[in-house]
Amino acid sequence: MSLAGRTALVTGGSRGIGRAVAERLARDGARVVVAGRDRAALDEAAAAVEGVPLEVDLEDRGAVARALARLADEVGPVHVLVNNAGVADSAPLAKTDDATWDRAFALHATAPFLLCRALVPGMIAAGFGRIVMIASNAGLTGYAYTSAYVAAKQSTVGLARALAAELARTPLTVNAVCPGFVDT
Repeated sequence: MSLAGRTALVTGGSRGIGRAVAERLARDGARVVVAGRDRAALDEAAAAVEGVPLEVDLEDRGAVARALARLADEVGPVHVLVNNAGVADSAPLAKTDDATWDRAFALHATAPFLLCRALVPGMIAAGFGRIVMIASNAGLTGYAYTSAYVAAKQSTVGLARALAAELARTPLTVNAVCPGFVDT
C-alpha cells in the first residue's frame, strides 16, 4: 500500500519496534513524525527516515496537548497513528509501587486515548485513517510479575477494540498488534 502524501505519527519511534515501524512507513511513502523523549535519538531517527522529530513526554497530559498543537501547526493532518511508546517494568505485586502503575497506564492507555481522541476527527474529515496500537500478547494472556504492564496492555487492546467498533462505518481502521518478546 502506498502512503505517498500521507503523514504518519509513531510514538516511541526512535528505537525498537517503533523505529522499525517508522522505517517501514517511510519506505511505503509516508512522511513520518517520530515522537519520543530522547531528543538526540529522535533527531537521528527522524533524519534516517527523512521525517520530523516530535519531542514529547507522553506521561504528561499538558505535554501531549502542546505536542498536538505543534503537530497541527508544523506538520498538518495525521493520517496514520501508531501508538507504540511504552514501558515494561517487572516486579512482584507487593513491590509494584504507585509510580510504576501510573506510568504504565499513562503510556499504554491514557496517551493512546488522548492521541486518538485528538486525531480521529481529522482522519474522518480526510476520508482516510489508520490507527495501530502496539499492544502485547501479555495484554491477551497475562504474565506473572508484570501486573501494571499486563493491566495497561489489556487497556490498549480494549481501546483498540472499542474504537474499531465505534469507527467501523468510517474510512478508518483500528488494529492492535500483540507481539511477544522482541529482540531489539
